[in-house]
Amino acid sequence: MLYQLSYLAPETGPTVCGDEWSDPELMEYLGARLTKTLGNNFQEYISQDTVRIILNKLEKRGYKLKAMTGLGQTCIWTLHKELDDE
Repeated sequence: MLYQLSYLAPETGPTVCGDEWSDPELMEYLGARLTKTLGNNFQEYISQDTVRIILNKLEKRGYKLKAMTGLGQTCIWTLHKELDDE
């Protein structure tokens, strides 16, 4: 299962943690709330925590960093966690 994280203000947050189809239990653990931004036709989970805190929480849940890239003023991290039956 892959997750992407992005941010606009790395020192203070917020951090986009997932889309509207993300695991609600995981999003609650990350402290992310489902939000719809004016002008968007989709919802996304956003946490007020910084990326460092979110990445640390995901590592505790067994996620491993696979890639990181910059896109404009946004950074995106892709993480992976092995399924229990893999």
